Amino acid sequence: MITGFYAGLCGLLLVVLYVRVSQRRLATKIGAGSGGDVLLEQRIRAHANFVENAPLALILLLLFERGGAEPLYVHAFGASFVIARILHAEGLSKTFARSPGRFYGSVLTLLVILGLAIALLVQALGHGT
Repeated sequence: MITGFYAGLCGLLLVVLYVRVSQRRLATKIGAGSGGDVLLEQRIRAHANFVENAPLALILLLLFERGGAEPLYVHAFGASFVIARILHAEGLSKTFARSPGRFYGSVLTLLVILGLAIALLVQALGHGT
């Protein structure tokens, strides 16, 4: 199952983002919220934004794969999503201001979700369901 590979990569990325938040919390002794610490807030948002986007993207990818999509297309969407999320997390972790990583990561994430949504609609209509 191809989606399992990308879900595994996303799981690893989630752990990295989680650990970065935890490390900053320990260093600043801030147990909840960001306590006004900008770096902690950036890390929290990078983690939260990943959590906001990854579940839907992976569900769409799995449905696309299970719907009979060519493996090359499943890999293209999966790899693009993982790259997008790394770019976004890296960009947001560095600054709240505009950054290339954050911008391209966001755009690519939305394109992957949009592409998968359209592909699933085409699959569904093509199968007469």
